[in-house]
Amino acid sequence: MKAKITEILQELRPEFDFTQEGVNFIEEGMLDSFDLVALVTDLEQQFGVTIDGVDVVPENFENVEAIEQLINRSKKK
Repeated sequence: MKAKITEILQELRPEFDFTQEGVNFIEEGMLDSFDLVALVTDLEQQFGVTIDGVDVVPENFENVEAIEQLINRSKKK
């Protein structure tokens, strides 16, 4: 799953390296609010989940692990 998430991120913002450890994508300016809208749509389509609007907060998109946890939580709804 992490590889697919990284692939989606790279397609969205190819100018950044999303494989770096310990980097906060939001704080580093790698993702902005417009990116999150596109990313949520891509994640929902790719993983067959529905991500609630209340879950579209910066904390859930800080890194690949946070995004993976968000997807896993969204599968259970």
